[in-house]
Amino acid sequence: MSQPIAEFKESQPLTLGVELELQLVSMRDFDLTRGATDLLGSMDYDGRFGEIKLEITESMIEVSTLPRTLVDGIAADLVGLRQALVSQCARNHISVCGGGTHPFHRWAERRICPGDRFDEIYHRYGYLAKQFTVFGQHIHVGCTSGDDAIWVTQALGPYVPIFIALSASSPFVDGEDTLFQSGRLNAVSAFPLSGQCPALRDWAEFIEHFSFLQACGIARSIKDLYWDIRPKPEFGTVEIRVCDTPLTVERAAALAALAQSLVRHLLRTRPTLDTQRHLCVARYNKFQACRYGFDGQISDPVGLRQAPLRQIARELLVGLLEDARELGCSAWLQLLDASLAGEISDASWLRGRQAIHGNLNDVVREATMRFRNIGSTHLAEGPR
Repeated sequence: MSQPIAEFKESQPLTLGVELELQLVSMRDFDLTRGATDLLGSMDYDGRFGEIKLEITESMIEVSTLPRTLVDGIAADLVGLRQALVSQCARNHISVCGGGTHPFHRWAERRICPGDRFDEIYHRYGYLAKQFTVFGQHIHVGCTSGDDAIWVTQALGPYVPIFIALSASSPFVDGEDTLFQSGRLNAVSAFPLSGQCPALRDWAEFIEHFSFLQACGIARSIKDLYWDIRPKPEFGTVEIRVCDTPLTVERAAALAALAQSLVRHLLRTRPTLDTQRHLCVARYNKFQACRYGFDGQISDPVGLRQAPLRQIARELLVGLLEDARELGCSAWLQLLDASLAGEISDASWLRGRQAIHGNLNDVVREATMRFRNIGSTHLAEGPR
């Protein structure tokens, strides 16, 4: 049954929220395990840092922070959620880690979580629902109106490749090196309403567009829009949905800092948008970021040229320095700049672990340690 779009709930501008989809793995062989329902059912957690909840399959768990004005608050919530989850997982004899895909699980072995929404997805999309056992970070940024939310959704579109490259952590799928930095987004792209928000003038035109999709029987609720960036009216936010779940909560906080600083910059400078032209190159640029990461070549449909993604990203971070200072998150952006300068990514870390161990079981074992921030000098990351 079709659901009307909720009225856009005004929120404080630039407030942040972060959701992380995390992997539940067996401590015996570090394959995915079916533990989400039992884990959540036995959990003693008071909600002080946000929510811990089910995702579509029993091998996933989602954590979401409280709304925060400062990135430091997001980071503190993520650390608290991590500790609560790690402790409960240990009691259930399982472990937890980040990463956009599990390196060697088999999708057919996944079990859909109980719930009407998940059951509906499975019956509508078939095996795609089980293949959707991929893990992303979603970043919410507050907006004061629906009109601003639609404008920000489109203004952020050209920056999608940068978020992809900086979060890429899914080089392995089905036990194989995909040669991609982010293999996760190929699973998302299989859904019929994936992609980008079309060129829309304002919130009223978005409502008109969505009503058209409903009338055609294509969409029932706004949750059917698997756009890279979409408005979230019940929260009063714009939601960036292209990031792989990082291997550490510190990198997740840094990506939130990038989102907050960028949205502030865009609202402050109000650049002229050419959404229709950017839509012509969006899929290509997204592929470049997924396949090559920092080494991708990004097409500029206005300047009619290509430029290295690494160069564009570093120039963007320089351009956001003023906004980051005003928001108190400069140190978090420095983490991302250091990653670009040193060509360090979560995908390269995973490949490096595989080269050392020669098997993916030990790669996941080390990823669980990295998520808990223990056991290696490689794990130190984030402002101190």
